[in-house]
Amino acid sequence: MKNFAITGVAGYIAPRHLRAIKETGNNLVAAVDPNDSVGILDSYFPNTSFFTEFERFDRHLEKLRRKGKDQKLDYLSICSPNHLHDAHIRLALRLGAKAICEKPLVMNPWNLDQLEELEHESNSKIYTVLQLRLHPVLINLKNELTRKSSTKHKVELTYIAPRGLWYNFSWKGSVEKSGGIATNIGIHFFDLLIWLFGKVHRSEVHISQKDCMGGFIELENANINWFLSINKNHLPAGFNYQDTPSFRSIKIDGKEIEFTKGFTDLHTKTYEDILDGGGFGIKESRPSIQLVYEIRNQPAAIKSGTLHPLTDKILKDK
Repeated sequence: MKNFAITGVAGYIAPRHLRAIKETGNNLVAAVDPNDSVGILDSYFPNTSFFTEFERFDRHLEKLRRKGKDQKLDYLSICSPNHLHDAHIRLALRLGAKAICEKPLVMNPWNLDQLEELEHESNSKIYTVLQLRLHPVLINLKNELTRKSSTKHKVELTYIAPRGLWYNFSWKGSVEKSGGIATNIGIHFFDLLIWLFGKVHRSEVHISQKDCMGGFIELENANINWFLSINKNHLPAGFNYQDTPSFRSIKIDGKEIEFTKGFTDLHTKTYEDILDGGGFGIKESRPSIQLVYEIRNQPAAIKSGTLHPLTDKILKDK
């Protein structure tokens, strides 16, 4: 049994990590969040030491480290806001623990260089959650695409995750803290596309608004039109987002890829993979972090011949 701690335990994604820690037979010794609405702990680890102040959390984990191997931290699961990931990863390495960090691993590509050095110096390991790479349907798809590696595919990505007014007033609505829509809600899909279709050749941003973004990416084996949104008005007609919280669509050469089922179980698979000696780290994270950094800092301009249908509609309606 391994000892885990978690940052950002009151956040949206934390329950998936709590479930993964529990289902892999491990123990949560400490948790931290500035918000104290953490009754979710009762369902998983009611005896966990909980802190609202990061400094006291840090001190507690250091105390456990000094008590010896049985009590010291083995893994720190990081579910805190994106701009804090880098600092919390550093805490894990300083404590001699491994880090399991939610997406994005860091906000800027150059932060990865420093973390690589620290990882080597600490003789520890930094993992990130790229759970779509573990989805059975997508693994089969990658194997199929590998057999057609000489084909340049036409891909359309649509991801609409409706959010209320609160979103703009939270850290997620701040580009400085979340990285914006492409980084916060899009990075899993950009990582998936790079994993499926190869290196990035060029990227364009066609539309960049507070509630949506869209653009074009040329990868080694695909031309991709993409659209991301948090606006429920962009959902397809008849889609009930109260029953299904988000709309995900990937079309390859006109064929829809269905991978909605099993989506919420992938964090446990991620933990199993890490504990079995696998896992994804800095090397795997770098291409998508580089891409979303460029998207975030790229002005919107239409250069390619085709647009995502939703981008086209929004621009025409202006």
